[in-house]
Amino acid sequence: MNEVLHLAKLIPAKAKKHADQIAVRFRDYTDATWKGITWAELEGAENLVAAALLQYGIKHGDRVGIFSQNKPECIYCESAIYSLRAVGVPFYATSTTAQIEYIIKDAAIKLLFVGEQYQYDRAFEALQGNCGLQKIVIFDTEVRLNRNDNSSVYLKDFMHSGLIADLKSEVQAIRKSCDLSDLANILYTSGTTGNPKGVMLLHSNFHEIIRVMNFKLKNVIDKNQSSLSFLPMTHIFEKAWSYYCMTNDVRVDILLRPGDVQMAIKEVRPNFMCNVPRFWEKVYAGVQGVLNGFSPFMQKIVAFGIRIGEKYHWTYRRQNKHVPPHIFLLYWMFKTVIFNMVQRKVGLNNGVMFPIAGAKLNDNVCKFMRSIGIPVCYGYGLTESTATVTCFDDYHFKLGSVGTAVEGLEIKISDEGEVLLKGKTITPGYYNRPDANAESFTEDGYFRTGDCGYLDEEGHLFLTDRLKDLFKTSNGKYIAPQMIETALENDRYIDNAVIIGDQRKFVSAIIVPAFAEMDGLIKDLGINNLSADDMQACVKDQRIYQFIENRIRLVQKDMANFEQVRRFILLPEAFSMEKGELTNTLKAKRKVIINNHLEEIDALYEN
Repeated sequence: MNEVLHLAKLIPAKAKKHADQIAVRFRDYTDATWKGITWAELEGAENLVAAALLQYGIKHGDRVGIFSQNKPECIYCESAIYSLRAVGVPFYATSTTAQIEYIIKDAAIKLLFVGEQYQYDRAFEALQGNCGLQKIVIFDTEVRLNRNDNSSVYLKDFMHSGLIADLKSEVQAIRKSCDLSDLANILYTSGTTGNPKGVMLLHSNFHEIIRVMNFKLKNVIDKNQSSLSFLPMTHIFEKAWSYYCMTNDVRVDILLRPGDVQMAIKEVRPNFMCNVPRFWEKVYAGVQGVLNGFSPFMQKIVAFGIRIGEKYHWTYRRQNKHVPPHIFLLYWMFKTVIFNMVQRKVGLNNGVMFPIAGAKLNDNVCKFMRSIGIPVCYGYGLTESTATVTCFDDYHFKLGSVGTAVEGLEIKISDEGEVLLKGKTITPGYYNRPDANAESFTEDGYFRTGDCGYLDEEGHLFLTDRLKDLFKTSNGKYIAPQMIETALENDRYIDNAVIIGDQRKFVSAIIVPAFAEMDGLIKDLGINNLSADDMQACVKDQRIYQFIENRIRLVQKDMANFEQVRRFILLPEAFSMEKGELTNTLKAKRKVIINNHLEEIDALYEN
């Protein structure tokens, strides 16, 4: 493992050691190729941006924003910010004008880097207001400036001003003075309720998480590997992972458009890729769809192969036990004939480890992926913990858990069942929010995660629910909705579920069916007058409704009577960010979803 450096010193140190080595690549959409940028080129760009920022007046402690999709510019501009001991404030690329105005004002941002036309347009609207923004620097030269804009500049021109200023020695002097106690980022959480809070992360937080992940993954990471970056670099999961990869000479392949991820995976065939559970659920559904198209005989053969894969990976490899020769040979045969074909088809055949976090991972999906040799690694983390709190180890991980803690991080469970954290990766607090800081830390210094869970005797963490999501029915029964939702979403015919019942007589649910399964379901039920293209008609069809109802009954047969869903609404479309139902990290906003369907929900309780 490589030496862990202050992030302001990372690119210059790598350029000195590996000047001509490709550090990052990006997809050039003009010719559909992946173009490389060397460490030396990154350093040159970083120095020019830092000089331009210094000339503009950015100094120690100033906040500078980055409002863009994933681009190489995000990396070297943020590194330039660090080099001046200033603070990077990233924005989600899909943020609205109101959202960026709030953050700009809260963090007192005067200069904002933007990516493409959408970000520029929102930023210029903010510039016209009274949020305090003074300067916009634009990455993409194709962006059309507003005719009333007399202050914004393109990045190439901004960098040229840095070249003319000739402040390289001044930048180097400031970089040399950088300290791990410096504030690195203010990351505004996307929160399911209210205005976002700015999580402060120090350079010492990043230094520590990279150090402990070096220890945790010492048998995994090697040079000459690549990681596909398509989750927003605004998100701590992708941000911390990218810096971890760069520290260890793993090339980072940056995808501009997240919607092209399946195409990009096939093009780069990455060794690593951070992702959220929803992606793997779609992969799982796609593979199941292919398998369902096989003949009954072939389906039996594949099912047998998957059972062999389960024995190989879950019974023996997971426990670090010797694999019996007959299991080894059978697994090798199925891997060669079937599993490798599946991996190549989706572009995952070079996988070394695919970290997953951000939401609950379906146990069936996790088990299936591991069984066919796709090395998913489930974990748990928060912005406030600089990403990783726990993750699967090489061996002895447990299905249903989120793994064991990284070195040096203490996990404690409160009397209320809340997961509490203490360690060097934990945030010093929220920016400008003494009220939130008082609420978020215990008297003895533990951070309150808001998540409920428990530790088993071997230190594996199991999450059960969000503390604030627990509610009580009108009959006085406490309900943990996420536990029920997770059980329902484990069913192949249910994509999403939101449990309802706060101060209601019984538990009900809003169900988003698995649209990918609908065509096959219609055929299996022998419905001739229905098409999966018309989801409105599908969810209103009594036969479809009764089928989902039976699936729900099957799922909850072992639940307590008061926990069971009695009635439900079947939606014709998925939850969306456009309707405010999902956060930027695709977590369901329970209150918004319930309010959006309040009339239908009330109807469930009328009789």
